[in-house]
Amino acid sequence: MKALVYEGPGRREWKEVPVPEITAPTDAIVRVDAVTICGTDLHILKGDVPAVEPGRILGHEAVGTVTEVGPAVGGLTAGDRVLVSCISACGRCRYCRTARYGQCLGGGGWILGHRVDGTQAEYLRVPFADTSTHHLPGGVSDESALMLADILPTSYEVGVLNGGVSPGDTVVVVGAGPIGLAAIGTARLFSPSTVVAVDLAQSRLDAAKRFGADVTIGAHADPAARVAELTGGLGADVAIEAVGVPETFELCTRLVRPGGRVANVGVHGAPATLHLEDLWIRDVTITTGLVDTYSTPTLLKMVTAGRLDAAPFITHRFGLHDMEKAYETFSRAAETGALKVVLTRE
Repeated sequence: MKALVYEGPGRREWKEVPVPEITAPTDAIVRVDAVTICGTDLHILKGDVPAVEPGRILGHEAVGTVTEVGPAVGGLTAGDRVLVSCISACGRCRYCRTARYGQCLGGGGWILGHRVDGTQAEYLRVPFADTSTHHLPGGVSDESALMLADILPTSYEVGVLNGGVSPGDTVVVVGAGPIGLAAIGTARLFSPSTVVAVDLAQSRLDAAKRFGADVTIGAHADPAARVAELTGGLGADVAIEAVGVPETFELCTRLVRPGGRVANVGVHGAPATLHLEDLWIRDVTITTGLVDTYSTPTLLKMVTAGRLDAAPFITHRFGLHDMEKAYETFSRAAETGALKVVLTRE
């Protein structure tokens, strides 16, 4: 089969690799029907995630069809159509027992495309298959379901819920890429008074408007001054960091009001300065987090019922064997206008 293989910082290759096999009784083999590329994959390719070793198949989001299950798998059978979660869960450890699946101690957590081979392939092995996949109803398309593998639960849990977004809040989302847009869309579920998007690319600010941002702030504006103007000088109730660079994290700490909350969602590959000399007296809460995907069943219900539209995230479509072209398009998002690219089996 073919797969996208990480060959070290700055290097990747779509090449022939062995078809995966069942290695543990809780495994399943899934034929990949739809897959996407995440900003985290770009961080890996830049060398920001040193735990990913050369030779690893990348990717942690997929929709597919079960082809084989291990003897301990009880909830799946060959032919089932499933969403493969970006987080794997052993289902037994202390963290899994409290729905903190991202911190799984039993061999799960974020492992696909990280510590074990991932989803950007024709087939993949899914560890802990019963607790790491979701059956898909017939009325939900592969493309819409794919947005529930990572970006929607990540933005909702790590951004909106960790940030404690409440009715009437002013919410500022720094970074209007796919994660930021998902944060804008899911923040609106809690009826904030104003949602502000900050980004350097006009195409992404235009997308932020479509996803529900009330105000956009671009490259030539002063975000702190504009947010102060919108809030009577107070600052944002919640600032969501959705980029993963020091400058955007530090900007969020300047935009938030005393008593407000900064929710960091971005994947950081370099240290950021925490200005405690300014923050200690302002009662600011800062949260970080890896998605746990405990919200996926809820979000799937909303998509199924038509209460949450996942389709607008998708801007570009490719065949599975156009993986290199899809990466080129996604990695130049400021030029191409790419939000999420979807690759499907021909």
